[in-house]
Amino acid sequence: MPLTRPALTLARGPRGVQDARRWVVQACLDIGRPDLVECAELGVSELVTNAVLHGADPIQVRVRGTREHPRVEVRDASVERPILPGPLGLDPDDDLLLTFGRGLSIVARSSDAWGAEIETDGKVVWFAPASELAEGDGVEGVVNGPASGEIVPEIEDPVEVRVLGVPLRLYVGFQQHFRELRREVRLLAIAHEADYPLAKSLSDLFGTLERQLRDGIGLSDLEGALAHQAEIADLSVRMPREAATTLRTFVELLDVADEFCRQERLLSLARTEEQREFQRWFLGEYIRQAAGALPEPWVEPDLQRADLRAVR
Repeated sequence: MPLTRPALTLARGPRGVQDARRWVVQACLDIGRPDLVECAELGVSELVTNAVLHGADPIQVRVRGTREHPRVEVRDASVERPILPGPLGLDPDDDLLLTFGRGLSIVARSSDAWGAEIETDGKVVWFAPASELAEGDGVEGVVNGPASGEIVPEIEDPVEVRVLGVPLRLYVGFQQHFRELRREVRLLAIAHEADYPLAKSLSDLFGTLERQLRDGIGLSDLEGALAHQAEIADLSVRMPREAATTLRTFVELLDVADEFCRQERLLSLARTEEQREFQRWFLGEYIRQAAGALPEPWVEPDLQRADLRAVR
């Protein structure tokens, strides 16, 4: 059963570390995994300490995944790559921070897998708690996200795409779904590829899309319209023509992913019918226009069905 409990927002300072420890321990007990308590408590203490000392508010902790494969995530609003502190440089009066500021090795030794996802509005540092503390250095972490100072190459064979009449309510939902699914499949592919083979396929596809479109299919271009609380807006994106092939495969795999979600074989929620229709139209505009077609604005699904009934 997928774990969907809400995130816990933490206060800064030692109190936040204490709250995170208690909350994660209880979460492990609630799902019947007392074997993970020790490593979950150690790992979350390190990650929250790091977020308190180096991150930005809001700081949140949550448990995702399933009972068989739970994952602890700590999110903060800083886009700086995580630097887990050592004992030097901490406030000697903060005993809790001093106790748990022991560095990267604690997270690595407490985990079956761990890493970080850097996004435009913050980062998520995560780990899959192990059933016992490992000897030595533990597992190596994986950090995904744009590198500082990264040079974006010129687009080869570009095509100008205009997406007309984008309903921002559905667009915001798509943006959230895109990010959540992207992070979910990356982490599953890293930690549990054998159990979730679809995650590896989707993760590779996300990587290809990010390289081709650089900006998550233009998902940051409507910020002005969102800031002015508009209901609809037009979107203009310059993309490589070859991205249409990747997007076509992506649309098909999203349908497969929905079925896996319904079977609880992929750790995300299946899309609603409204979300599915919107995403197929939104991504379909890139595919159609790359082939030379003219833009077709969004039409509400109930109007589409009414038009079909009128034709019949």
